[in-house]
Amino acid sequence: MNIKKHVPNAITLINLFCGCIAVVFVSKLDYEMAFYFVCLGIFFDFFDGFFARLFKVSSPLGLQLDSLADMVTSGVVPGYVMYSLFVSSSSAHNIIGSEFTPFLGFIVTLGSCYRLANFNIDTRQTDSFIGLPTPANALFILSLPLVLKYSDSLMILEILTNQWILLVIALFSAYILNAEIPLFSLKFKKFNLKDNGLQVGFLSLSVLLLIFFQYLGIPLVIITYIILSVINNKFLKK
Repeated sequence: MNIKKHVPNAITLINLFCGCIAVVFVSKLDYEMAFYFVCLGIFFDFFDGFFARLFKVSSPLGLQLDSLADMVTSGVVPGYVMYSLFVSSSSAHNIIGSEFTPFLGFIVTLGSCYRLANFNIDTRQTDSFIGLPTPANALFILSLPLVLKYSDSLMILEILTNQWILLVIALFSAYILNAEIPLFSLKFKKFNLKDNGLQVGFLSLSVLLLIFFQYLGIPLVIITYIILSVINNKFLKK
């Protein structure tokens, strides 16, 4: 029995297991634990592909299994978080017909599902991404209730308890997941500053944002990544 060929799929299933646990924590409104388990799932999501390449056991089954696991960890969980944010939002900023409104949070899940299905058949995304990857989007969404919990800013409170703004965030999330916007790769193909200046600059800025802004730094990092990619596409690429 070849144990090696089962290692990547086992790691993928651990990712799925982390996503299932995160769902339970969201149902208990424990967003912090949900965030940590999604981070853990994303960690395993990275290493399933790593070991598949290392052991040379990549397979169509592994590809499909990876997307199904990501659908829970990076699709269902952030959609459920958006649903919960809608439910707990301020009554002063409710959308008309608000009984149904919280379900609009699952627009994030729908956008993630389309993204994952499309990613499997899009041969352009081998070294970089077109549209925001689902794990990055999941971290963006899961950071929002933590920003709300730990921030003393009244402006942030107003923003993240306003259902109209939450709807814009959900719609933007679904859009940016599937937008035809090339995002620069974070992989270092050559170990020199000249060829990796953008990556080094972004990672350095990300560390500073996370240190100074903590949970608020997470959405700032994702937004910065998108903006730098657009600038790179328009002005820096030769």
